[in-house]
Amino acid sequence: MAAENSLKSREVSAMIKQGFISDSTLSFSPSRSISRLYSPLSSPSSKTLSSPPPPPLSASSPNSQAHPLLGRSAQQNQTLYEMMSDEQHRESRLSDDKRRKLQDRVAKLLDDAPFRDPNWGGMVSGDVRLTVVARDGFRVSMDVHKSVLASKSRFFAEKLRRDRGVSHSVEISDCDDVEVYVETVVLMYYEDLKKRLIGEEVSKVLGLLKVSSAIMFDMGIASCLEYLEAVPWSEDEEEMVISNLNQLRLHETASEVLLRVSSEPSTSARVDDILMRLLTGVLQAKDDKARREMKALISRLLREDAPNNSNRLDISKDTLYHLCHRCVSSLVLCLSEATSTDATRRDRGVLMSEIAREADNIQWIVEILVDKKMADEFVKLWADQKELAILHSKIPTMYRHEISRITAQLCVAIGRGHILVPKDTRFSLLSTWLEALYEDFGWMRRACRSVDKKLVEDGLGQTILTLPLPQQQAILLNWFDRFLNKGDDCPNVQKAFEVWWRRAFIRECSSEQDNSQLQITVCKYPS
Repeated sequence: MAAENSLKSREVSAMIKQGFISDSTLSFSPSRSISRLYSPLSSPSSKTLSSPPPPPLSASSPNSQAHPLLGRSAQQNQTLYEMMSDEQHRESRLSDDKRRKLQDRVAKLLDDAPFRDPNWGGMVSGDVRLTVVARDGFRVSMDVHKSVLASKSRFFAEKLRRDRGVSHSVEISDCDDVEVYVETVVLMYYEDLKKRLIGEEVSKVLGLLKVSSAIMFDMGIASCLEYLEAVPWSEDEEEMVISNLNQLRLHETASEVLLRVSSEPSTSARVDDILMRLLTGVLQAKDDKARREMKALISRLLREDAPNNSNRLDISKDTLYHLCHRCVSSLVLCLSEATSTDATRRDRGVLMSEIAREADNIQWIVEILVDKKMADEFVKLWADQKELAILHSKIPTMYRHEISRITAQLCVAIGRGHILVPKDTRFSLLSTWLEALYEDFGWMRRACRSVDKKLVEDGLGQTILTLPLPQQQAILLNWFDRFLNKGDDCPNVQKAFEVWWRRAFIRECSSEQDNSQLQITVCKYPS
């Protein structure tokens, strides 16, 4: 007896551990017993395990305050089995509800179906019993007319061409969507299918197209394609349309639909020509707000295409550099006119606005060049602008600081390794424009909210550190003197200064003490 009790105790303990019954020491429901919880898993011949209910907890019990969950729902004491059972019941209820709604929709379709009219076409009743069966067993039977099926569907015409005057029974099994099959059959009784499709969702029409294609219902295929060609699509629907048409292989008949998303190379204009027109339009825009919005839009679209590496947006390097040269030339003319002593010159404020605008245009094109990994030639182009740099020094800082942002932009890209140019080009860039960047930095930092001070300083410092050590020394010693006099109005590149110091002195001393050399020994073995 003791052994039997021990065995039962171990069984109960195992069930508790597996979560199929609850531990009485963990249960806060005094009415719950192990026998009731275990009974669903017990066979008719098995003995019922039971245990006495725990004593009720009185309000004065010292443990009554230790269990704040006493008054809560019994769902919190559910066993694993009960939770699994409840989940199955919920899924079953959802499935039943879904089936009930489907039955209601199919019933409405059949109620309004022409073949339910006893006087349709002068015929008393259908001579074909058509049954559509879903994969889950749901089936719908319809008494339809052989003459309609055979005249509208090449599939049914082939299946029903024998045994004239004999009633048929046709069953279509494993249907993806019974409702769509039923609706397709209903559509075969109408002549103006386009009118019937108005207002339907794209996904529904794609389902009708799929069934129409399967049963070779040509009028249905044509009407669905006509609908898809005319109705607007959302982005998700567009993907569905393309995917379904590709799967159905309706290449010729669906060509009108697909013209919305693709074009033949022979009839499409070159992408480079289109982008040239768009970029030029932005550069010459008169409305500043619209110009900013279109700049942001085109930049975003070009970046979206970049990860695909598909070269769909094949804007040529020549096109971008043509725009660069044009903007730089225009900037030189603006600066020349602004520094002219001619009394008939235009309003100075207008000229200064044009200078800032041309500088902003160059920044935008350089941004595209960097994203397209084509900016290396622009570094040399900008480094060679000696005349422009001289003119720049004659313009008040408040009007010229946008020009120095171009230099800062290039330094950031070089410092990040996004532009690869020879050391002579890097040194030439700093020789031409570093002084101007120093002079404009304070105003640029205060006037331009989009300028990240730390980003510019890091980029400049890293660019300096890519140069040979003597050039680093000359530039950084000059920076040291300027920083002491200008403070925050000068870029703070002291991190680069520290790196140069270690390279020039500490590492040099260490290398002098290390006289070890790599030894290579060749051993020859007898053959």
